[in-house]
Amino acid sequence: MEGQQRNPPFLLEKDRRFLESIRGNILTETEKVGCAEPGPSEERYIIYSNAFDKIIEYVSAYKNILTSIKQEYEAFITRIKNGQRNVFFLRGRLKALESESTALLYYRKRAMELEDKIKAIEKNSAKIENEILKIQNIGKVSSETFGTQEKTVHPAKPIPALDVPSKMAEDSLEYFESFSELFSSGQYDAAATCAINSPGEILCNEEALKNLKSLSCLEGRNLPLLKYFDTLINASTAAGRLPNLPVTLEAIKCALSEKQLNLVNHWVTQQRLTFSEAVGDLIYDYGKEEPNNMLECLALAQAAYGHSGAYKKVALCLCKQGRIAGAVDYIQQVEHFSLDDYFFLLENCPSTALIRCLSQQWIRKPPFSSMGATILSFISAEHKKHGFQLLEEMNNKNALEKIILSDTVSTLEDWNKIAVTCAENRHEKLSQKIVSVLTSQGGVFDNSRLEDEKDTRIME
Repeated sequence: MEGQQRNPPFLLEKDRRFLESIRGNILTETEKVGCAEPGPSEERYIIYSNAFDKIIEYVSAYKNILTSIKQEYEAFITRIKNGQRNVFFLRGRLKALESESTALLYYRKRAMELEDKIKAIEKNSAKIENEILKIQNIGKVSSETFGTQEKTVHPAKPIPALDVPSKMAEDSLEYFESFSELFSSGQYDAAATCAINSPGEILCNEEALKNLKSLSCLEGRNLPLLKYFDTLINASTAAGRLPNLPVTLEAIKCALSEKQLNLVNHWVTQQRLTFSEAVGDLIYDYGKEEPNNMLECLALAQAAYGHSGAYKKVALCLCKQGRIAGAVDYIQQVEHFSLDDYFFLLENCPSTALIRCLSQQWIRKPPFSSMGATILSFISAEHKKHGFQLLEEMNNKNALEKIILSDTVSTLEDWNKIAVTCAENRHEKLSQKIVSVLTSQGGVFDNSRLEDEKDTRIME
């Protein structure tokens, strides 16, 4: 029919089904995230990028060509994003410059009020000083009367360092009062500027953020607080520094509570936050609560984990996105990916495809000293099922015998232990396969110890 896309007649039936599934997935995902209409969209880019990855993995013959095309496509998208980032930065800078005039007027007004306070304090200080002098004179008369000598201490002399912890406290109080007035009146730009310039950024610590929440209540919603956080993050970026971790966490919580994932996407992709594993956890958990946004949340959490060095969670996000091969390649590039990290990955993503990819990789290069040591580590811990899955996968590839024979690190007792554990857990075929390899290679393995042990469980 006219107007409908037709597959070329030379495509195989499985290829047609694959293309139709890709198109169906694209339509489903774009409708879920609300970007079905043509036009620039971060969600559309993520969806089509993932679809392209699946096509590259499927069409192995043209993998290099398609990979080059995708790289050029991503480079073009990156240039567009950089342009948008520069535009957004300049707009934020312009807003900051516009707010400076308002802040300047407020500071002048505040300076006049402080001058009045200083005059009143000086007047009171003069009265107190006169009273101290009277008391001092009375003390001198008493000393002369009784013939005692006392060390004269000037009462008006300030106590060392006390005048400075007092000055900081006064400044902090003034900043907090100014900030409260600006925030309550809806002047979020000026409030953000005040918070950034506060002594030691005292208005950006956890205690200040708790007080800020009490000021932001508006019919049970956090819209004023969200607007403030957005302004604060933009102002911090314009000032050449990132918001601290407490501000980052509270800003993300606030945005997600208002279903503003697009705003979090903007902060993350523009690298305007202080990344940590906790930041990635917030976004990852939100994706589990909102399944329609799971794909986008996984990509954002992956970025946060990558910046904070949470490598095992980067691999988990890749697996959850269906990019199993990409996760395995990433693991190989990580310098320190421990056994516990593998356990974490397999427990949180128990995928047959993941086991298959790991076995293919480990057959060539075991993650630890040898394949036998790797299997022993699995079955000795509470991860026996994963160890048996690896053995089954290797046995299906007819690679188990080669692995046992080429293992120069694991001893005969190590493989005996593996065989016994297989038998005890109802994997008799695996146990028999291992025993047959060990007993049939008299010229390669010394079977005397096996004969001396006469392990009845294995022989049965």
